[in-house]
Order: sequence, then structure tokens, then C-alpha cells
Amino acid sequence: MIIVTGSTMGIGKAIAERCVAEGARVVIHGLEAGLGEQVVTSLGRDKAVLLAEDITTEGAPGRLVSLAVKTFGKLDAVVNNAAAVVSSNIRTTDLALFRQVLEANTLAPYALIRAALPYLCEVKGCVLNIGSVNAWSGEPDLLAYSVSKGALMTMTRNLGDTLHRENRVRVNQINPGWVLTEKEIDRKRSHGLSEDWYRSLPPVYAPAGRLIEPREIASAAVYWLAEESGPVSGQVMDLGQYPFIGRNPPKDSSTIPEARP
Repeated sequence: MIIVTGSTMGIGKAIAERCVAEGARVVIHGLEAGLGEQVVTSLGRDKAVLLAEDITTEGAPGRLVSLAVKTFGKLDAVVNNAAAVVSSNIRTTDLALFRQVLEANTLAPYALIRAALPYLCEVKGCVLNIGSVNAWSGEPDLLAYSVSKGALMTMTRNLGDTLHRENRVRVNQINPGWVLTEKEIDRKRSHGLSEDWYRSLPPVYAPAGRLIEPREIASAAVYWLAEESGPVSGQVMDLGQYPFIGRNPPKDSSTIPEARP
């Protein structure tokens, strides 16, 4: 039984679908109740249940855990995927916005881990945090978002060591690169790019000639959620098309679409 936050669309939805395909049951979560109901119907109401609520709402993590245990009798894993992707830089990021992003991307995952821990300890379960390659530094206009994902990465390593030693609960993280989600397609269109902008990307950002698909992130996620990953804990894996750290920047990036994993 797996809780997947932010799973009404995009990467979270793909992870939930893959988990069910592998035999798991899931709690679908997100802000979009209508989309969530569609996902539950598609997966089967004997395999999925929905909680449509902002993860930062007081008590939401506890309600997710209670719904999972009440519906399916146990909790084996948590996938912290829900996140606020907010454009901001040093000039536009006031403390209120910074706190809002940290609340959604760092503190809410922490709160869910705390709420789930008693049940994860019972089954020696695991946590998978979904970060971003921006955690290593980030783009100029992704200041608050990048910092929040960097904090999540540190939390993954810290709890991955502590909880594994104390309770045999594993905590790992994957950092996706640029992923072709529904929101990313719409976001770039809103920035003035063409309807099919993702079909002709500069090779500097997409050496494969295309972006990563949510189902490919899901394939990696199930490894970390399954027993095949063994006793590995406290690890962070980047899932991009090129080495993100130390890579030579493009000579002219003015025509390259802004990438927001």
C-alpha cells in the first residue's frame, strides 16, 4: 500500500499507475478532485482511493495516512511527489513566498514522513522523495524552488541514515531532469512557445531529441520502492539526459526554452 502525493497527473500519476501494475494499492492525492476521480476509476476502486486536499493544509498528512490504513489495512511506502513549481529570483522572492514554497516542497514531505513512520516501522517500509536536478543549484528564476529541493535532498540523506539504522525504514530520492508533463506543456505554451514546442528542442538540453516522459521516471521509482533495491538508503539519484554538475554551459542559450523539472 503506497501513498503517492501529487498523483492526479504528471509524474505522480505515472508512478501510481506503475505501482498498481506491479500489484500495489495506492492512495491518489492532489488538488484536482475531478482528475483524481478519473485516475481512481482507471486504476480500479479496489486498488485506489482519493484524497483531494492541499498537502500543506493543517492535518492533511495525517488524513492521508489514516485513509490509507483505514482503506487497505497497512502502509508500506510513501512517495513525496507533490510540489509547488514557482518562478522567482532574488528580486521577486520575498519571505512570504519563500516560506510558501518551503512549506509545500520541504516541510509537507517531512510532515507526511512523521505521520507515516509508525506504520512504516511495522513493515520496514520505505520513503521515496521526488526532487529535481535543480536541487544542486538551480536556474536563476527558480530560486525558492531550487532551495526547497536542495533542502529535501539533505533531509533524504539525513533520514535515510537515521531511520534505516533505528527502524529499518529506507529513505531515498530521485532528481528528475526536464520531464514532459501536462503542466510543463501548458507552461511553455503560456510563455509564448508554439503548440508543439517539445518536438524540436535544442540538443544542448535534449541530446536524445526529446524530453523524459513521466512513465520513465515511474520505472525508476518502482525500483526504489521494491525489495530489489535491497538495503540501500539515504541515496539520491539524478535522472537527466546529461551530467548536470560541471557541464559546459551553451555558448548561446537565448533561444533555449526554460527547463523546469
